[in-house]
Amino acid sequence: MSEVSAAPRMSLWHTLLRHDLPASIVVFLVALPLSLGIAVASGAPVAAGLIAAVVGGVVAGALGGSVLQVSGPAAGLTVVVAEAIAQFGWATTCFIGAAAGVLQILFGLSRIARSALAVAPVVVHAMLAGIGITIALQQLHVLFGSRSQSTAFANIAAIPDGLMNLHLGGAAIGIVVIAVMLGWKYLPARVRVVPGPLAAVVIGTLLSLFVIDIERITITGSVFDALQLPQLPTGDWFAVSLTVVTIALIASVESLLSAVAVDKMHSGQRTGFDRELIGQGSANVVSGLVGGLPITGVIVRSATNVSAGARTRASAVLHGVWILLFAVVLVGLVEQVPKAALAGLLIVIGMNLVKLAHIRLARRTGELFVYVTTVVAVVFTNLLEGVLIGLAVAFALLLWRVVRVQISAAALPDGRWHVHLDGSATFLALPKLTGELAKVPAGADVTVEMAVDFLDHAAVEAIEDWRRQHETTGGAVEFIEIGSARMEGTADAPPSRGFGRAAIEDLLGPWRPHGTGVDKVTAGIAAFHRRHAHVVRPHLDHLHDSQDPDSFFLTCSDSRIVPNVITNSGPGDLFTVRNVGNLVPVRGDDSVEAALSFALAQLSVRSVVVCGHSSCGAMKSLLHDAEPGGGLSSWLRHAEPSLRRFRAGHPVAVAARALGYEEVDQLGMVNVAMQLETLHRHPAVRRALRERGITLSGLFFDIAGARVLEVTVDGVRAIDDRAALAVR
Repeated sequence: MSEVSAAPRMSLWHTLLRHDLPASIVVFLVALPLSLGIAVASGAPVAAGLIAAVVGGVVAGALGGSVLQVSGPAAGLTVVVAEAIAQFGWATTCFIGAAAGVLQILFGLSRIARSALAVAPVVVHAMLAGIGITIALQQLHVLFGSRSQSTAFANIAAIPDGLMNLHLGGAAIGIVVIAVMLGWKYLPARVRVVPGPLAAVVIGTLLSLFVIDIERITITGSVFDALQLPQLPTGDWFAVSLTVVTIALIASVESLLSAVAVDKMHSGQRTGFDRELIGQGSANVVSGLVGGLPITGVIVRSATNVSAGARTRASAVLHGVWILLFAVVLVGLVEQVPKAALAGLLIVIGMNLVKLAHIRLARRTGELFVYVTTVVAVVFTNLLEGVLIGLAVAFALLLWRVVRVQISAAALPDGRWHVHLDGSATFLALPKLTGELAKVPAGADVTVEMAVDFLDHAAVEAIEDWRRQHETTGGAVEFIEIGSARMEGTADAPPSRGFGRAAIEDLLGPWRPHGTGVDKVTAGIAAFHRRHAHVVRPHLDHLHDSQDPDSFFLTCSDSRIVPNVITNSGPGDLFTVRNVGNLVPVRGDDSVEAALSFALAQLSVRSVVVCGHSSCGAMKSLLHDAEPGGGLSSWLRHAEPSLRRFRAGHPVAVAARALGYEEVDQLGMVNVAMQLETLHRHPAVRRALRERGITLSGLFFDIAGARVLEVTVDGVRAIDDRAALAVR
């Protein structure tokens, strides 16, 4: 027992020492300058950033649902924390952070974590961009050697004055830090072993030794001296509650989005989102109680953790331990860091939150207005108002997309009028709908094409009233309905939206309404004219004088086989011949011979395909020696070679049996292979193979699974979208 249990322990220690320990050191080196910079940017005590980094690493790392996510103070919370400190003071802000953590724990316990991911990504991207711009504007003045202002307007207005009173030494150090941060990725890999942020701050600190009168970070006492209990608010509980909710929501959304991104970077254990919120909330409670900044999952540190080779949550925990040791033992080094160096670091971090990829995505998806509006609102109002404005604009855009309808009316060259409706036809579209319908002159013949996914009673009533009025003037109105919402039956039930199934239902089930015999045929023809004829007509226009099919397609007469559906082909693609059992008679049947010769010689088809299917009645009769009577008995004699080869253990039968098919289907696949052999011997086929290199293919349609297999002369295999159907 001890030997068995020792193996997992050895494996765990090997993983810890080989992967997690080195990764934790790399993450520590990245997190240290970022934590200092975020504390400075927030207006909090510098030690608060170190405390938050320690708590984020140890508590969130140990309790969170993401194994490889690293948590700590984040740029995404900088603006709202700075506002809280300015309004309530640092001690009350600690209480707010702890209260936000309690709210996050409640989020996790109520299992609503995934709902936080329902926030429109464009708003989240724009929120981060707005935060980045705000940070950059604030830190620009620190780089100048002056003080940042309270609003973005004030920071922009103060730029000329900051330039006039520029502290050249501090500005030079900040610019060097920015240059190092931007250029670090272009250096050789052996140099980039050192994290860029750490290298930039170290270089800036060393340069500052040669600069007189430069402002540096100050820490009063050790990090333990900075530990403090939060203070209860003295008033304005509504504003406090609003800030608590804001921090809780931003920290939760940012942590969950970061966890999703981290999951995409590795193939290990996936994130438990509810547990992640509980872990993040617990870390914020602890951080707030001991005087640390609010915490969230940070994608920069997490991505570094993954790329450094971390395997377990031990890496995140250890990085917090290293920050604690550094803060206790080497606090003097921290006090040598100039604020201008951290300002340069934060300017780059802030501008990195404005990602060109997000802007391009917003442009491609038609959400650029939402993105720009949210960014401007976050920068020039405040974070909460900006996000709410962005969500409102995103919702308005969604509503507009859902209810909008494209309507046009135009005269055709033949004198008819064409009215087109596309989208959601609701009462909101009535002004545009009635306006377009009014363009149609009295007495004109009209085709109304409706490709709508939602149709309410107001729109139906308006269309019907117009139709009746137009027909009284002598005009004819033809409706073509190709959308998922139809006018028929709208008076019998509330309107509903349907997507996706309408086309396939029309394609495969047009005769499902009641009726028999010729009634079903005529009903189907009427539906074709109403819904599909105008769509097919342009494709048939170039085929009205001649045909140019790609394939000769021989298949069974079975009504369940629809060749153009299972091959995803259209009019003019297949020269189809059907008979019972998809047989190629050696002699005694002129129809297959005539069709094959015509297709090869006159139409120059490029492939010949034989397609069988499951549960074939012909194969059942053949296998069970049934006597179907009439001409069918003599016809099935053409398939007797297939039966003999099946009973002799044809390789195709063996392959079909291995796939779990029953005997009837095994025989059906063998029959396809035998028809391929017959075609290989056919003089016209042999000549086409030799002269034009046509392909000869066998298919088998599994009706129950709606799946098509390829059958060759010696086996069976599945078909995917990359496979070539060719047996030369």
